[in-house]
Amino acid sequence: MNFSKSLIQWFLHNKRDLPWRKNTYPYPVWLSEIMLQQTRVAQGMPYFLRFIEAFPTVQDLADAPEEKVLKLWQGLGYYSRARNLHATAKEIAYTLNGNFPPDYKGLLKLKGVGEYTAAAIASISYGEAVPVVDGNVYRVLARIYGVDTDIASPGAKKQFTALAASLLPPRQAADFNQAMMEFGALQCVPKKPDCKACIFNTDCVAFTTGRVQQLPVKLKKQKVTNRFFNYLVVKDVLGNTLMYRRDGKGIWHGLFDFPLVETPVQTDDAQTIALIKSTLDFAPQTIKRITDEPVIHKLSHQKLHIHFWEVTTGQTLPNGIDLQQAMLLPVPIVLHIFMEKHWKA
Repeated sequence: MNFSKSLIQWFLHNKRDLPWRKNTYPYPVWLSEIMLQQTRVAQGMPYFLRFIEAFPTVQDLADAPEEKVLKLWQGLGYYSRARNLHATAKEIAYTLNGNFPPDYKGLLKLKGVGEYTAAAIASISYGEAVPVVDGNVYRVLARIYGVDTDIASPGAKKQFTALAASLLPPRQAADFNQAMMEFGALQCVPKKPDCKACIFNTDCVAFTTGRVQQLPVKLKKQKVTNRFFNYLVVKDVLGNTLMYRRDGKGIWHGLFDFPLVETPVQTDDAQTIALIKSTLDFAPQTIKRITDEPVIHKLSHQKLHIHFWEVTTGQTLPNGIDLQQAMLLPVPIVLHIFMEKHWKA
């Protein structure tokens, strides 16, 4: 089996027409790779197009205010990616004279650029013979070559990187790496792949031994923490509300949200109202729950149980903002959905 040759031929016939493949300039390649971490292409595409329209060059991205970057990123999640993206744009624009580092080792020094992203940019933009290894690559190699190493184990990345490197044609690094990612995304998918239509079905160890759903092996499961949020949607006598920027470490750093009362367990209405009153620095007229059932919002390792509460006051809040202004702020997607539903009705 000439795996590399067959894979590249498949790619050239089946590759998707994606906007970041129009040329090999590193800016769109970098932008797409950062966006598509933990994000499907179909979900990430409109974000990429909006970013390219708003920031056609890395200089435009560097010059943009952080709030605009976060607002355009809103809904993609993992907001540290957006902050790192912005910081790296500034480094490239202001320190490196608008030029990306020209090789894998230099790219690795950029903030938010790990081994996978550096390998993708280096191979696609510069033709450097360095393999990419992500979830798609783990799956393709594990199935075709019958690798039963737990991909969450300490030595897995080194093993799979070495295997990918041994298969990589030096002068076709860009096509090979993109082919590996595309094959995993379109053909060798996680669940119910169409193995009968696969070009490797006569050689694939997983298919010939009936282990397609068992490979790749991933034994370690991340513990999920439950958190209980009560958001206070405040309305003063002018109809203004309160929103604050989230500082410090933790989820949604740099985004805005409503005043928050978090409890270690789910509390009943009477308990929650008492807690809300104890946190307010103004006299409330009414406190009532807006949501009948908690809104469930799942993150990579957290499950949020969210209730929204309307809190009214006859006072004028000195730091209140009107609803139109609040709608322009970058907020977590779960708040954006709430605001669109309740404020635009």
